[in-house]
Amino acid sequence: MAEKSNKKMSIEDVARRAKVSITTVSRVINNVSTVSSKNRAKVEEAVAALKFKPNVSAQRLARGFTNAIGLVIPGYPGIFHSFYAMEIIRGVGHACETLRLDLVFHISNGTNPLNSNNVGGIIFADIIENRKQVEAALAVGTPCLVINNKVTDLEVNYIAVDNVLGGEIAADYLVSLGHKRIATVTGNLTTQSGLHRYQGFKKIIEKNNLELPKEYVYEGDYSRRCARTATEQFLGLEKRPTAIFAASDDMALEIMAALFEKGLNVPEDISLIGFDDNPACLYSSVALTTIKQPLFQMAEEAVRVVNGIMHGKPDTAKKSLLTPELIVRESCASPKK
Repeated sequence: MAEKSNKKMSIEDVARRAKVSITTVSRVINNVSTVSSKNRAKVEEAVAALKFKPNVSAQRLARGFTNAIGLVIPGYPGIFHSFYAMEIIRGVGHACETLRLDLVFHISNGTNPLNSNNVGGIIFADIIENRKQVEAALAVGTPCLVINNKVTDLEVNYIAVDNVLGGEIAADYLVSLGHKRIATVTGNLTTQSGLHRYQGFKKIIEKNNLELPKEYVYEGDYSRRCARTATEQFLGLEKRPTAIFAASDDMALEIMAALFEKGLNVPEDISLIGFDDNPACLYSSVALTTIKQPLFQMAEEAVRVVNGIMHGKPDTAKKSLLTPELIVRESCASPKK
């Protein structure tokens, strides 16, 4: 039975009919030579049968109909209280205003539809359960860039921080102070940043032949709620940690508040280090030692890269991994003897 002509077909429909991946469809559309003749024939048949038009976005851009950049950010609890999300939004917004670009903001759960036809380029603030959205945008030729995720298996621009190195720096600093019982509250381990920070932390702990019992690892989700729960768990241990690495400053600040409520002092009783360099760290009861990542600058640069590609300057394409920086303040000290 013929497909209904009044239905707007997507690249997913083509892939489904041809029984190939979205990436294969993209390669055929973009005339990449590595596709087998068998798969190419199947895709071409599906494109013809479904009357799929893959170049709508590019055609609109060529006619000058769009001067907008889309920002796709993962939806998660407390997003509008998140320093990470606010810095990305602020940086992208500032750059769009400077370059006189419109901004289309899209909060994604990974499955809701993403229409790339009304923007000239898209910035993805990480890839969390929305890989198909990235693949679909690339397939129709939309300039794309991913922030906070080093993407190695898609031909897409990215600007990310070396999160493995960040975790290593945090752990190494605590070890250098003489700590042997070091706990961590991780970020969401389904995200690259959360997983990589934990992997870097764990690498240094093992390198120094220190124990990391499962009770010292609390799998968090970047929320203050999980940080408070983790603190209560750590304090209930017979051998409580002398130092804690939190995978975000938001969590570290909540840990600090929970410790004070229990009558403990930072860093005299427990040292504490975060990740982000949130300005709020300067104004907490004890200035927080942290790992700095330049979120605002990353977001601004992302807009400049995508805008350059939109305006026919492919040499602006970028795959960049930035180095995090240790910011030493007051929340870490050597453990009590």
